[in-house]
Amino acid sequence: MGLISWIIIGALAGWIASMITGRNKNMGALANIIVGIIGGLIGGFIMSIFGGSGITGFNIWSLLVSVLGAVVLLAIINAISGKK
Repeated sequence: MGLISWIIIGALAGWIASMITGRNKNMGALANIIVGIIGGLIGGFIMSIFGGSGITGFNIWSLLVSVLGAVVLLAIINAISGKK
């Protein structure tokens, strides 16, 4: 995947994850992109532990894996910061 693909998937995944975890009001576009890209790495790692494939390209599966990782990342951030 190219840089533009990472940014697009990251932005979508970060935005969806922030909606799921209730942090959408606190996050801007750049934060969503960063959370989504890091979420893609975390999601790929989680999927490799369970024997699945991680980020496979610019497709729905990669978006779902990124959302999974981004939700995990935001849950950890919420736990550390003490917010619900």
